[in-house]
Amino acid sequence: MTIKKLPARPSLDSLRKQSKKLARDIVAGEAAAIARARAQLPQAGLPLSQRDSQVVLAREYGFPGWKDLAKEVEQRLERGLEWAVSEARHLIHDNNIEGVRQLLAQYPALLTWKADETDGGLLGMATGSYGDSFDPVSEQHFTRAACAELLLDAGAVVAPSVCDGLVASRARSLLDLFHRRGLLPRSLKFLAALNDLEGIRARLNTNADGLAAMSEAFICACRFQHATAAALLLDRSIMLDADMGRRIDGGPGRAVFVQSFIVNKPDFTNDESAPLWQTFVIEQVGCAVHNGDLPSFVGGLQREAWMLSDGWVKLQVRLIEVAVLNDRLAFIEALLDLDPALLHRAVPPPSQAIEFAFTYVKAHMLPILLRIWPMPDDLPHAAGNGNFARVRSWFDAEGKPALGSVANHAPATSLHPREPEWGEVGVQRVLDTALAWAVINNHFEIADFLLGHGADINTDWCSHEPASILHELVWCKNYEAMQFLIDRGIDMTIHDYRWDATAVGWAAVAAKDEKLAQWMRDAQRRREEDSC
Repeated sequence: MTIKKLPARPSLDSLRKQSKKLARDIVAGEAAAIARARAQLPQAGLPLSQRDSQVVLAREYGFPGWKDLAKEVEQRLERGLEWAVSEARHLIHDNNIEGVRQLLAQYPALLTWKADETDGGLLGMATGSYGDSFDPVSEQHFTRAACAELLLDAGAVVAPSVCDGLVASRARSLLDLFHRRGLLPRSLKFLAALNDLEGIRARLNTNADGLAAMSEAFICACRFQHATAAALLLDRSIMLDADMGRRIDGGPGRAVFVQSFIVNKPDFTNDESAPLWQTFVIEQVGCAVHNGDLPSFVGGLQREAWMLSDGWVKLQVRLIEVAVLNDRLAFIEALLDLDPALLHRAVPPPSQAIEFAFTYVKAHMLPILLRIWPMPDDLPHAAGNGNFARVRSWFDAEGKPALGSVANHAPATSLHPREPEWGEVGVQRVLDTALAWAVINNHFEIADFLLGHGADINTDWCSHEPASILHELVWCKNYEAMQFLIDRGIDMTIHDYRWDATAVGWAAVAAKDEKLAQWMRDAQRRREEDSC
């Protein structure tokens, strides 16, 4: 049996990908992959678990198990704690409790490690939520409670950002865990999140909190759907701000005001300490965009014209971005007709609006967006916009990428936070982003050109997490683009990073579109039959 040779500077991420591909190939029934598994683990049941696939790969490289292989990689790279942090991130993501325990035994310094003063360290990795975790199923998928409990048992330092993150993500089970252990601050915000009415009343009696803290706690109570606590905090807020009380009592009324915050979960201000009346009217205008209610949108901006002023440019940008995501061209036109301050900025404010137009197939909205922001001059934007001449100009006479600094190309220029698993932006990532935007926007001639010049059809590009272009197209329901990728051999067994599901799985479960899922299964079957 031939033993594979590790490169001089091996990549643990690459080895993980190899093990995951082995597991996928076995699921797909590939004989060579099955034979590899049988050679190393003859008694293991198929398909292999992720841990077993790692063992198979480790033994192919001449190591008894994954831990031994990983240790060798560490020694070769001499990264010490840096390597351990990277390994911990993957173990926590995989919810590998035993792996985390063993790693802590080897690297006890992990318990106090943090990237910077605002970082939550390993505990932040375990409790950090990809999205809203109010639903128990989402919390289970988005957080790692068992790893968090292990870290707490081991003595991990609890940074303030970790507790704040629990409230922001509405991770109720984790919030209860930290409360039981006495790890949450006794501030008004946390008392509101816990619906501790007695604690709230006691805190209010101290008169220790100002209106900003009261507003923050009120919004927190509403986000956790604690109506009684919210009403209590609203009454005290009105005692501190009589003008706000007159507006509320003369308008929606206190009960409706509370319910509005509970239902809408403030999304537009991103400032929980902002005055409640301002937050309320901002959310009403934002909800009008979501709901397609143009009269309410325009009327709200006209009544509360301060939202059009220079101090609220970020809000104006946010309204445009949400309008792009929801395909509300008329709302952007109406906003610009009201002459908002963003039109008069010498330098346009940062925005993802144009990026959203390419990523979510809203290119028809580009003309109005270009009234505010110039089109970025880079390879991905040229590909997404169908500008073949400009695409070709980013390659030299030999057909090799001539991008200059990748820092000037998407996704390096994106405002969207990058998942650590994507790594640093390099030439390959720029090529793959250009390919994705070309395919999504049906510029197939450009996409073929990019595939012939280094773009990877099996890239883990996706709008928000490592997956594949095919995963992204599930939400667009772009059959023509999906067929393009399938005809050119895209790997349909690619699993996304967070849910560990194929594009077919996204269609059937996440999008709840069995028709699309079956179409993809049939397309895969036809391709397999044609290749026989």
